[in-house]
Amino acid sequence: MSIGENIRELRTERGLTQSALAAHIGVSQKAIDYWERGVNEPKASYISALAAYFGVSADFLLGLKEEP
Repeated sequence: MSIGENIRELRTERGLTQSALAAHIGVSQKAIDYWERGVNEPKASYISALAAYFGVSADFLLGLKEEP
């Protein structure tokens, strides 16, 4: 899966809106929307923030590895 698909899946599994996730990591709702739709990708600092928030690895978010 792509990073956007992974972000969307993790967000919806936790019952979060795009706005709520955006507030937690310090970006706009539009940024989350763009990431999830594949319009653009988050920069490294946001990938790190997303990984920490969701408790997964950056490799998982990037689609490079499956979480156990």
